[in-house]
Amino acid sequence: MARPDKAAAIAALKEKFSSSNAAVLTEYRGLTVQNLKELRRSLGEDASYAVAKNTLTRIAAKEAGVEGLDEQLTGPTAVAFINGDVATVAKGLRDFAKDNPLLVIKGGVLDGKVLDAETVKKLADLESREVLLAKLAGAFKASLSNAAALFSAPLSQAARLLGALETKANEDPSVIGGAGNPAAGDQELKTAEQSAPEAADAAEATEDAADSASTDAASHEDASNN
Repeated sequence: MARPDKAAAIAALKEKFSSSNAAVLTEYRGLTVQNLKELRRSLGEDASYAVAKNTLTRIAAKEAGVEGLDEQLTGPTAVAFINGDVATVAKGLRDFAKDNPLLVIKGGVLDGKVLDAETVKKLADLESREVLLAKLAGAFKASLSNAAALFSAPLSQAARLLGALETKANEDPSVIGGAGNPAAGDQELKTAEQSAPEAADAAEATEDAADSASTDAASHEDASNN
């Protein structure tokens, strides 16, 4: 290969190493042209698969900041540069290799880090991006359902909470503000002392009403079940 051609090939490989989500190095010795066509077709638009000279690939990888591929760049090498979902392509290569043992996965690169063959095969066991997004959407939907159930809790619970807060405020007016001014605090305390019996009666009435509502709801539910 002439020097200008080598330079162009290195530049193209460097760009693929830099722009791809990942790369998988394979040995294709013994595969026919038809086999390679089938492999490229199975990978679809998620990856490009091309034969590459080891010396040029080594140089291009180093220029792209990838170190440690020397052991994998032996024998006939073809590289799958992944532009789509990494797990999907890894699964496609693994499945093709099962049907065509002459395809050997040698290793790969992910986020600039060199992976051995076993790690690349483990990527094939991961769920695809679409599946993970579907699970995330399901979890989000479940969270919304839980929130809706919380907001639709029986009103008796809210009545009890408000009654307890009112009682606490009567005992300590600073709970709902006005604690910063001593004079204002004294005046509010006197006012609270004067109105404490009325507030207590109101709180008790609120709690009785809440208990009654809860009892009515329970009776209605028992009647419905019967």
